[in-house]
Amino acid sequence: MTMTCIGCPMGCELTVKIRGDIEVSGHVCKIGEKYAKEEVTNPVRNIATSVRVEGGDFAMLSVKPNIPVPKGKIMDCVREIHKISVKAPVRIGDVILSDAAGTGIDFIATRNVT
Repeated sequence: MTMTCIGCPMGCELTVKIRGDIEVSGHVCKIGEKYAKEEVTNPVRNIATSVRVEGGDFAMLSVKPNIPVPKGKIMDCVREIHKISVKAPVRIGDVILSDAAGTGIDFIATRNVT
């Protein structure tokens, strides 16, 4: 299997072979090897989305997960977060949704809304 590393700006073309253990080649730095192994065993992504705000100076609030979301749970988390709205005021770092889609991941506010 081949993939392009997104761990650093180099964009190395990685080759991954699974023969009991995971063998990675084509990486220039250790980031590439780590990225490939994680991508094969447990791919995760950082995502950003937004929720509606009631009574604030902005109609929408940007939110992000406190840790990367497993790739297979992204849509479940997004569907759940889009069902809710929050009341102003909101501060950066406030937990907007706990345990999104049963993942144990919290979505937090990334801006202040008064």
